[in-house]
Amino acid sequence: MGKLEGKVAFITGAARGQGRSHAIRLAQEGADIIAVDTAKQVVTVPYDTATAADLEQTVKDVEALDRRIVASEVDVRDLAALKKAADDGVAALGRLDIVIANAGINSMAPALEMDEEMWQTMIDINLTGVWKTIRAAGPHIVAGGRGGSIVITSSLASISVNENIAHYSAAKSGLVGLMSVLAKELGPQSIRVNSIHPTTVATPMILNEPTYKLFRPDLENPTRADFDEAAAQMNRLPVTMVEPVDISEAVLYLVSDSGRYVTGTTHVVDAGGRL
Repeated sequence: MGKLEGKVAFITGAARGQGRSHAIRLAQEGADIIAVDTAKQVVTVPYDTATAADLEQTVKDVEALDRRIVASEVDVRDLAALKKAADDGVAALGRLDIVIANAGINSMAPALEMDEEMWQTMIDINLTGVWKTIRAAGPHIVAGGRGGSIVITSSLASISVNENIAHYSAAKSGLVGLMSVLAKELGPQSIRVNSIHPTTVATPMILNEPTYKLFRPDLENPTRADFDEAAAQMNRLPVTMVEPVDISEAVLYLVSDSGRYVTGTTHVVDAGGRL
């Protein structure tokens, strides 16, 4: 029997990257999945965001593990749509035990040159979208009366900052405050709330030319090799970046009985990047 047998997890940003990895890893441990992601390009983002085909692949990957999954194309800026996805998922799967507020974007510009739309889109998705996710799905955990777990995807950028991502660091730092308040508010209902703070993770949000340029602003056309060199210098351990499954393993610890008394923490998976 898996660590999450009989439980249901609501995961945003589930179409690819860390979100898909979380869906698969939790399904491997017996969980059924409510998966949401947007299929529309986010206009301020300089790389391709997830597609309907990506979300369909997540569905196939979970179903291949003989687990149930309910998937919806939802933008986390849309609270009504998030509520419907949560309600429909719980109606189909019978309960909700876990929320992983994972959806997020990246973009880059100097703080004094950034336009208002770029700033606002980042805050709306990476900060307010997390609150909307928990506002939509969290009441189902409370109503179940069995306790549960919420994991918020923050970032090492909330602890160790870099240039050109003031909006990203602001949003990810704000999540720590949100997590801390929720942990206090929901603790009496045996609902644990934690944030997770990854270093650079090998996902489509990172593996693209604009992000290579962010890491190597000294080069006009940086390559993947140039990026790897810069990324490796951020970590104390001798690795360029971590894999999505490395974050999924940490999420599994936080949402399973292994972490049953862990709440209100900033769980760092950074290969020593903050040292």
